[in-house]
Amino acid sequence: MKKQFKAESKKLLDLMIHSIYTNQEIFLRELISNASDAIDKLYYLSLTNKEIKLKKKDFKITLAIDKKARTLTITDNGIGMNQEELEENLGTIAKSGSSLFKEAMEKKKNIDIIGQFGVGFYSSFMVASSVSVTSRKYDSEKAYTWISSGVDGYQIKESKKDTIGTEIVLTLKEGEEYDSFLEEYIIRKIVKKYSDYISYPITMNVTHRHKKENSEEYEEHTEEETLNSMIPLWKKEKKEIKEEEYQQFYHDKFFDYEDSLHTIHSSVEGKCTYTTLLYIPSHAPYDFYTKEYEKGLQLYANGVLIMEKCKELLPDYYSFVKGLVDTSDLSLNISREMLQQDKNLELIAQNIEKKIQKELTTMLKEDREKYEKFFTAFGMQLKFGIYNSYGMKKEELQDLLLFPSSKEKKFVTLQEYVSHMPEKQDKIYYACGETVDKIDLLPQVEALKEKGYEVLYFTDYVDEFVAQVLNRYQEKEFVNVADSQVDLDTEEEKKELAKQNEELKDIFTIMKDTLKDQVSDIRLTHRLKNHPVCLTSEGNVSLEMEKVINAMPTDEKIKAKAILEINANHEIRKKLETLYHENPSELEKYTKILYAQARLIEGLPIENPTEISNLVCEVIAR
Repeated sequence: MKKQFKAESKKLLDLMIHSIYTNQEIFLRELISNASDAIDKLYYLSLTNKEIKLKKKDFKITLAIDKKARTLTITDNGIGMNQEELEENLGTIAKSGSSLFKEAMEKKKNIDIIGQFGVGFYSSFMVASSVSVTSRKYDSEKAYTWISSGVDGYQIKESKKDTIGTEIVLTLKEGEEYDSFLEEYIIRKIVKKYSDYISYPITMNVTHRHKKENSEEYEEHTEEETLNSMIPLWKKEKKEIKEEEYQQFYHDKFFDYEDSLHTIHSSVEGKCTYTTLLYIPSHAPYDFYTKEYEKGLQLYANGVLIMEKCKELLPDYYSFVKGLVDTSDLSLNISREMLQQDKNLELIAQNIEKKIQKELTTMLKEDREKYEKFFTAFGMQLKFGIYNSYGMKKEELQDLLLFPSSKEKKFVTLQEYVSHMPEKQDKIYYACGETVDKIDLLPQVEALKEKGYEVLYFTDYVDEFVAQVLNRYQEKEFVNVADSQVDLDTEEEKKELAKQNEELKDIFTIMKDTLKDQVSDIRLTHRLKNHPVCLTSEGNVSLEMEKVINAMPTDEKIKAKAILEINANHEIRKKLETLYHENPSELEKYTKILYAQARLIEGLPIENPTEISNLVCEVIAR
């Protein structure tokens, strides 16, 4: 006699089939997890019940495919169910035998039970037109079969079964999308992806095809194979794992042809218990800086893959980290495909962040070459971590930053820079440009080096924005060498320079009129050694920022408040004075050439290159 699901169960079953699960292949994960639960229950009872003769090595889960009948069968030799339990567990959706068993046992002994909701079984109806469950409980001679075609209802009848445990037979729906679940290689792939670390063997009879000796004909033979690894690498003792094993796991699971740069393997017990196996790659993947790249760690619940990419476990600035987290202390939603809002998840994420930071700090201190390789690949992410958080993460990340410097053009940390500073230096000087070599040739850099100051070389477009967010490091202010406020003159030198600028103010007025709004001021400077001119800026927008922002594909354009500075000790100064007195029209031409020269030195474009080229040729031809 066919029985009907309860009204609420009927609605839930329809929801299960059409809405709750987003990925059809999940059904096999759920059924294997249920089979594992059933074995766990019997194994636990065997530890206290001497009448149960089975040992752990005797348990297994078996899969079988019958293409002609379009059936997929999942069999276990676990605890089994009697008629009442079939009715209770399968006739009422969301009645979880696993959760009840766990509640009953947790006071006596901790035991991992995967199933939480009792709904996973019904994911079968996404792919099956009908499902039969034949089960014999461990302490009974009788077996019963539960049969259902979905929302129509179900039947339970007495049947025969020689062995204890449960056999689930799925008759797959017609159609190409369901045919794949009758292919050995697809089943193997699904097991490997989701259930590789179920702690009991998952076996299947696999057909092998070989060419006959001295013949063009083939012969086939079938043998039982174990599809899963059973023991996760991360659950082994660290001292028992060789580096080659870590790297092989990394290659297999994260599809990187190169070895990882660093491995982080840790287990945490306490309020939230979990294990992590993390890898820092040796290079950025090809899509790392694209919108297509997805960050996240694999999330396992007791060895069963729940999420391929759990983005909540990693902050953006550590998005390069690959790896996994295995825990049983998370609240999963009904499909186990998504996470509920969970404090334990937040706690795990916070701890992972701290762990990565600690490992990188140790690497920086103990293996500088390795760290520099890491920073070359992923340092930009750390910088964005500071910038995008508006400085909220600067305490965590600033000591992990590296910048090339004028001191042998090697990487230095901010701490190392400060430790090199002369006693009277109170600022951290930096210069911006496309490459270290180009920055090294900047006139402003040359002058600071001459006075014995170290300069940080900012070659990434985000560097100066990071410096502005940091503002200070150990009370030392960041200052761009191209800032007009940089002044290393003595009081006497300042007075002398102010006097000279006053004397030349009429010349500078003509020059400013020539350049119009391209510069806000023109003046003499002592900051240059051999170069005739340079551009500096004042205000919050530097020349480098102007270049970076204006290069972005947006309508937003900005202009730095530029100042043309002329070397007070260069011959060009005398030339300008001569032109002012003898040939003012030539002064205008020289002004345009000098301004264009200053822009080129800064790596800025020239608005009228043809005019400047003609002017230069005209001057040379004289």
